[in-house]
Amino acid sequence: MITVDPQHLNLRPGQKVLDLGCGEGRHSIHLMITDEVDVYGIDLCLDDVCTANERAEPFNNSEHAKGRLLLGVANGLQLPFADATFDVVICSEVLEHIHEYKAVLAEIDRVLKPSGIFAATVPAYFPEWVCWQLSDAYHQVEGGHIRIFRERELRQSIEALGHHHFARHKAHALHAPYWWLKCLFWDKPDNRLVKAYHRLLVWDLMKRPALTRVAEKLLNPLLGKSVALYFVKAEQRAPEPLGLAGEVNP
Repeated sequence: MITVDPQHLNLRPGQKVLDLGCGEGRHSIHLMITDEVDVYGIDLCLDDVCTANERAEPFNNSEHAKGRLLLGVANGLQLPFADATFDVVICSEVLEHIHEYKAVLAEIDRVLKPSGIFAATVPAYFPEWVCWQLSDAYHQVEGGHIRIFRERELRQSIEALGHHHFARHKAHALHAPYWWLKCLFWDKPDNRLVKAYHRLLVWDLMKRPALTRVAEKLLNPLLGKSVALYFVKAEQRAPEPLGLAGEVNP
């Protein structure tokens, strides 16, 4: 289950992709399988990186993988990469966990090439707001969500770095009611409704029947659990030529 739509990434063979906050590898592994790109999956949590590595192992060096995947542990505030390293950066469901999220955006801007694509996803405002109303524990757990983003706020923060917004969509509408139920019965993890809805989501993920696919597409604009925003970084302008006396030539 991926949140970022690869069609908006304009991927080409040989490109380098950074999946910042890759978690257990859902986007990293997907792109390794589908595109001839080098994917770098980075996360602060070693356990998640190890899980991602285990999940990617069956596809490494096999006919099922078109690209390559490198996983590692790193801090988004100090990325271990040179300036302008990546053609594409993905940061999915990460920024809502970080106090200094603008510093992470600045690091993303630093490692992204001019004209590179940046895809950011965060929980959509309304479904997330409902979760916060139903359960304090939902967002007060260690490593949990520390803010609810308004889409305009996040978009303006990224545009301030010189990135041009060109696409957006919402995703996972069928997951919003599940999280509302989970929050409502937070202290009762064995609740029958929560378990039944979870089985429905697993069935939908595995079978992908046309009925639920159409239903989610129709519901996403209103109930989509996540909002995805896509940007292209501005090209660097060449410096103006200087005259003999250090003046700009006419």
